[in-house]
Amino acid sequence: MLRGIVIYFPIRDDIGFLKFKKEYLNILPWKIAFYAHVFTVAFALIAGFTQFSNHILKEHRKLHRTMGKIYVYDIFINFIPAFIMAIYANGQMPSKIAFIILDCLWLWFTYKAVAEIKKGNVRAHKNFMIRSYALTLSAVTLRLWKPLIASLVEIDPLHLYMIISWMGFVPNLLFAEWLISRKKTKLPANLDIIGN
Repeated sequence: MLRGIVIYFPIRDDIGFLKFKKEYLNILPWKIAFYAHVFTVAFALIAGFTQFSNHILKEHRKLHRTMGKIYVYDIFINFIPAFIMAIYANGQMPSKIAFIILDCLWLWFTYKAVAEIKKGNVRAHKNFMIRSYALTLSAVTLRLWKPLIASLVEIDPLHLYMIISWMGFVPNLLFAEWLISRKKTKLPANLDIIGN
């Protein structure tokens, strides 16, 4: 994932993902959205990962809150860039719909996680964070599914992208729901994690 980000330093239009998006390079909103998304989404991946550490939660509560805020702000900032990219996604309408749904759920679950902890509902906060981070990880799982599916079946790039646009996040979300149904949290219902 990190390699997929650093290749765009310095800013170039002839490498990586951009080689397949040449028709959009002159569309300024798309180009701004692309670089904003690519250069900031890693913060959500890293900050979100720390939110599930019991050690950080118990021993470094301030760090947990700080990383949580970084995660939330990063996703709020990324909503519009990700939405713009979804509109211009490869794979025609099926892919566009998939990425729009992903983006809207990403924002909604994150917002709900914040809203629930402000009400002191730790269990709901944790569950919505699991859902939110499952969608954040779609940036990784989408890239894992692509070579796997391509190696198993002979399929043209357009239809492959239609498939992985859904496979990138739907299995993640199903796993998150399974995890939520199985996991019994021991946190007290009124524990102040983020604070008002």
